[in-house]
Amino acid sequence: MLAGSILTLIGSLFLLLGALGILRMPDVYNRMQAGTKATTLGSILFLTGIGIGYCGCVWKVTILILFILFTNPLSSHALARAAHHMKIALTNRTVIDRLREDEATEEDKC
Repeated sequence: MLAGSILTLIGSLFLLLGALGILRMPDVYNRMQAGTKATTLGSILFLTGIGIGYCGCVWKVTILILFILFTNPLSSHALARAAHHMKIALTNRTVIDRLREDEATEEDKC
């Protein structure tokens, strides 16, 4: 029971840090990364803590964790590519834009 409470607390802290990252990051791409990585780990830890604390819902929590593991990175990737396709600007501190380089290489091939 104590381990479940500790994992739930750590997961909540990661969720809080993800929210702070969304507020602090300079552009949409960095915000998306901070939000996705922190909320994925935070949600998994939070749900694991709940699964340990309440033994009756272990299968439901496992399904939720798997769903989060598969959908969070995929949706974040799709949103970032859509934002890049819409030409939403990167921050001035961004040094490398690999997607723009790849798109330029593909255009040269055609």
